[in-house]
Amino acid sequence: MEIVLPAAAAATASAAATLAYLDAKLHMRKDLRWIRGRAKTRKAWAHAVKDERTSMYYFIETRAAELGDAEAIWSREGSYSWNELVDRAHRYANWFLSQGVQRGDLVAFFMLNSPDFVFAWVGLWAIGAAPAMINYHLAGAALTHCLSLSDAKLVLIDGDDAARARVLAVQPALTAAKPGMTFLQLPTVKPAIYAHPSTQPGAELRAGLKANDPMALFYTSGTTGMPKGCPLPVVAAFAHGNGTACGINPIGPRRQRYYVCMPYYHGTGGINAMAQLMCGNTLCVAPRFSASGFWPDIRESRATWFVYVGETLRYLLAAPPSADDKRHGVVGIYGNGLRPDVWQRFRDRFGIETVWEFFNSTEGMLALDNESRNDYTAHAVGHHGWLQRWKYHRYYVPVAVDADTGDIARDPKTGFAYRMPYEVGGEILVQVPFERAFPGYWKDPAASAGKFVTDVFKKGDCYYRTGDALRRDGEGRWFFLDRLGDTFRWKGENVSTAEVSEVLGKYPGVLDANVYGVEVPGHDGKAGTAAIYIDPAVQHTFDHEEFLRHVRTHLPKYAVPMFLRHVEAPSSTHNNKQNKLPLKREGVDPEKVKAGDKVFWVNGLGKGHTYIPFTRQDWEDLHVGKAKL
Repeated sequence: MEIVLPAAAAATASAAATLAYLDAKLHMRKDLRWIRGRAKTRKAWAHAVKDERTSMYYFIETRAAELGDAEAIWSREGSYSWNELVDRAHRYANWFLSQGVQRGDLVAFFMLNSPDFVFAWVGLWAIGAAPAMINYHLAGAALTHCLSLSDAKLVLIDGDDAARARVLAVQPALTAAKPGMTFLQLPTVKPAIYAHPSTQPGAELRAGLKANDPMALFYTSGTTGMPKGCPLPVVAAFAHGNGTACGINPIGPRRQRYYVCMPYYHGTGGINAMAQLMCGNTLCVAPRFSASGFWPDIRESRATWFVYVGETLRYLLAAPPSADDKRHGVVGIYGNGLRPDVWQRFRDRFGIETVWEFFNSTEGMLALDNESRNDYTAHAVGHHGWLQRWKYHRYYVPVAVDADTGDIARDPKTGFAYRMPYEVGGEILVQVPFERAFPGYWKDPAASAGKFVTDVFKKGDCYYRTGDALRRDGEGRWFFLDRLGDTFRWKGENVSTAEVSEVLGKYPGVLDANVYGVEVPGHDGKAGTAAIYIDPAVQHTFDHEEFLRHVRTHLPKYAVPMFLRHVEAPSSTHNNKQNKLPLKREGVDPEKVKAGDKVFWVNGLGKGHTYIPFTRQDWEDLHVGKAKL
């Protein structure tokens, strides 16, 4: 016996060491936690359906019962306990009912971030309704389209003078087309809202919500020019609220203080803001991102986490180093779009322990997460261990894309797509049916159908096109390559090239406007560029100042092209479609731009009053950081 025990102990130690090595190599425990967590979430959803408690409202109600007078919301205009949050949400709910809002309706929010934004949102959940999130930078046709698409009976407005002017400009046309649509200024009606009782609306109003009913309607820029409505299904939001209990909370442990200054009309801001509350965290609200006010807000709010998009971190990093850089309580940050050249520098300079990068779209079919605390996972947008790589091998599939047409490249003999190695990457397709169903674009079945391709690898199969190109290395780390199609990101916003082209093409003398994004040194995303072909009869009298005024009048600020390229002839493909590829490759580098073409730009952080010639010196100044867009 004395000989066997040490041998058994040695064998046990050896086995433990082997398991530890395999776990470090294959990340089995992490994968198992996520797989089991998803299974628990599905079980919790089944119970919620049975009990008719699928509304997101019940997460807030439960947290309020648990936390009572603890702080639920912090803002510079005031802080509110969980009891106060529910009290105010109920007043909003009863006011909405008095305005004729019914179960299943959408109410359009044209609003800056604020505590009242949250109260109103929870108030809609309490009566089985939801908000339609309108981008308050929109103007003109795009704004009219989004409001009209929502079919909202009520538009709630809360913003600065410029925002109010934009929405009021489209009000006459909308009320004529949709007589039942009412526009109300929140500051004006707020006294009436809070005069309503704080009694809880009847449970029958929110009972029986189905999996694909919206917890909110967000809008996403597509390739057809105008934003498309994309509902976030209740079942998807349910996973956020249940994540802590199931061990898969993607935004940190419970009882954190989350600072969210990203706009709530976007999923990155809005979904994460509400997810914090559903998980019992304190939400720290700011109306918008401000580079100068960011760290003072973080310290004042005692935030322990904050939500970001990549460009905001570049702005913060651009500020001069300070002795206060690490004087804060932030241990983790959660967001997307963090560029590799910013990732390490930001983490090191500000003493950030965890960078939690996620990759997703408003449609939500391709969801990746990377909880990074070291150099090993730095720069990745997602990470899968061996189990998840095995599980998703047939669901997340990279394919080759035809560079000229943007279509999936197919073998001329078989007609099937070319599956690319994960290490090389390509556009990611998601096999259907998948564990999460695509809810479809709001009232746009044609656009919804256009997201699917069939007969990809065999007759009768079906895949969802993400429009995003990624690769995954042998260690399971996912890296973003490019956004395909006609949409690019600038200043944290999706820019639809078709929408911009339409506005530019309406200006007298512009015969063709080919819009695309180009990479610019020292900037995240892609700067909007328009290759315009001007009527030869007016080329010498073309007024750049008046042209810029026209563009700024009809487009949100982030969609205004930073660069103009005057071309001698339109660039088109063999089938007479605009050819962006050579223009994208050349960008605005003076040494690459074709001879005869002239490039102009709006300098001074895009605040110039006209387009002026873009020179070699300007290009060099961008490289060294002397010039900014």
